[in-house]
Amino acid sequence: MKIEKLKLPESAIEFLKSQGFEKLYPPQEDSVKSGLLDGKSILVSAPTASGKTLIAMIGILNYLSKNTGKVIYLSPLRALAAEKFSEFKKLEKVTLGKKIKVSISTGDFENIEKNLEKSDVLVLTNEKMDSIIRHGAEWVDEIGLVIADEVHLIGDESRGPTLEMILTQLKLLESKPQIVGLSATITNSDELADWLGCKLVKNDWRPVPLTEGVCDGGKVIMNNGKSFEVERSLCGTPIDLGVQSVKQGGQSLVFAETRTRSKSLATKAADIISEMLQKKEITELERISKKILSENEHTELVKTLAFLVKKGVAFHHAGLNQNCREAVETEFRKGTIKLLSSTPTLAAGVNLPARRVVISNINRYNAKVGANRPISILEYKQLCGRAGRPQYDDFGESIIVGNGNAEDLTDYYIYGEPEPIISKITEDKSLRTHILAVIVTHPGIKKEEILEFFMQTLGGLQSRKLTIKFALDISLRFLSSEFLVVKKGERYAATEFGKKTSMLYIDPLTATYFRDAIENVSQDRTHTFGFLHLITNCEEFFPKFGMRNKDYETASLEIENHKSELLEPISEYDCSRSLLALQAWITESSELSLSDNLGIESGDMHRMVENGNWLCYCLREISKHVERVDLLEELDNLAKRIVYGIREELLELVKVKGIGRVRARTLYKHNIKNLDDLAKIPVNKLAEIDKIGSTLADNIKSELRKVRY
Repeated sequence: MKIEKLKLPESAIEFLKSQGFEKLYPPQEDSVKSGLLDGKSILVSAPTASGKTLIAMIGILNYLSKNTGKVIYLSPLRALAAEKFSEFKKLEKVTLGKKIKVSISTGDFENIEKNLEKSDVLVLTNEKMDSIIRHGAEWVDEIGLVIADEVHLIGDESRGPTLEMILTQLKLLESKPQIVGLSATITNSDELADWLGCKLVKNDWRPVPLTEGVCDGGKVIMNNGKSFEVERSLCGTPIDLGVQSVKQGGQSLVFAETRTRSKSLATKAADIISEMLQKKEITELERISKKILSENEHTELVKTLAFLVKKGVAFHHAGLNQNCREAVETEFRKGTIKLLSSTPTLAAGVNLPARRVVISNINRYNAKVGANRPISILEYKQLCGRAGRPQYDDFGESIIVGNGNAEDLTDYYIYGEPEPIISKITEDKSLRTHILAVIVTHPGIKKEEILEFFMQTLGGLQSRKLTIKFALDISLRFLSSEFLVVKKGERYAATEFGKKTSMLYIDPLTATYFRDAIENVSQDRTHTFGFLHLITNCEEFFPKFGMRNKDYETASLEIENHKSELLEPISEYDCSRSLLALQAWITESSELSLSDNLGIESGDMHRMVENGNWLCYCLREISKHVERVDLLEELDNLAKRIVYGIREELLELVKVKGIGRVRARTLYKHNIKNLDDLAKIPVNKLAEIDKIGSTLADNIKSELRKVRY
């Protein structure tokens, strides 16, 4: 079906053609035939890269050309939301009788930005949408089209329940919005479609045909009957397979089960791949390598990455900071990095296809069990979905590295059915959190009505009513006993504390843990280390790093040095490495020393800072609620120290834009200790201080005026 045949306004057709779209892929054509342009709800279950974004775009253009309501695009991850936002932002060029405004909102769950109600298309993370519903934003009733990306993540333990809740609430809206669900290929897609009230559009077409196989003892057997040998070397089978594809003109993506292995696999491949690079690629890669070194502290991880990039290989995992990850992703997309070894997190978040995907090990560490476990078939299918780059390859290959068990792996993974998506809404944490949210948004609701609501979720469809009722009773008992909700006669309402908890978007268990801890805090001293322990010890804090044998001594010393700051007596066995890292960070440890001494990398620290700052804010709001006004300033300062990674004496200097932890310390060493000192020093003298220079000195002076007046 050609684009011009679509029943869309001329301006929309012209726009789609200007973006390079000429004809529809089969899943896109099926979506149109199933009523996408007639306002019908559909669930599209199709492989990665089969053109689901265009389905969303056609749906948006169609809806806005006929209606005045809002379009919501839901994404599970911030990075994906940002990617989609930059694509949908182009829609603002289209004239549909009115000017289209596209906005994005992914952060801060406590604030609902004003600009959202003026926008036509909103790109939101699932958590942000949930928070908007909890805050009772009036424009929710104007939503006419909901596009939910990665719907199969409903089965995910951490993110699933939120997505399930918002889809349940959105499908129950009086405005009865059109729902367009986009999902990977899943086994029980018909059940999901029934639940959402959608017509199922199931299509296994891929733009690049995929073959899957297993390599055992140097021989690869593919599921299309072909088999071939792989030239073996000391580098090991995963790299031999990766190198073979690069020799044939493709790129390889090697999935490793741990960060350490992803780094070691890339290192093994470096020398072989570097011999295949062209002159101009070497020049470009040397430039990127220098850039990585100039923009980051020289931790072992950064130095290794920069060294490997020069040779046309790289690794990718959550320990790398945003800078490094983006550099690697860009070069891999451009084709200058030939082989990338990565942990499976990459498959969930970033669209980085390669001609050959190698799964070096089907086991993965499972934190719940505390041991390695085989990955699920669904996860396997997500990983091999990365094989085949639509613009460059005629085929994609996915190969599992076996170990004398080729037949079992072929039967289980290649020919196996992915596990059905099972709701996780009835698990304790999600149930207590979401029951509280329902009571907050529906004051005076009866228990039967709460049960009725949860029966409308996917969990309600998949469980017996008695099971849900039993789980509901347990959660309601907890919420009542902790004074988050009160029962009057038959009806439930949230207390002020319950409302605050729901608006802060934290687990009620964390909120009560915070409340009970601060009610007894003494008034006459600081509690910095105690607060950090409280934050890093709660359910919500991540990433949580366990202690290694050599960390207990450090923890013991920290406890001894900060004994007076504790909220309650603790021993080194109550600590985590995350606590030690945050303590080191706010006493100005460099990324280099965090990496060397604690094994905490820049990407991990960034996530801890973001999470710690949010929890510190929650702690401050709960302190306000329990009338511990005496703690507010200290918690305010602690939050700023966590964000900037500074000691207390630098708090005033970092108020000035352009002054961060390193510059503030430099100024302090030169006796510029506060804003008055900064105002007094002449601009030419300021420019002479280490690495500041005249441009920056001028900027600092003009920013200083904004802070002071």
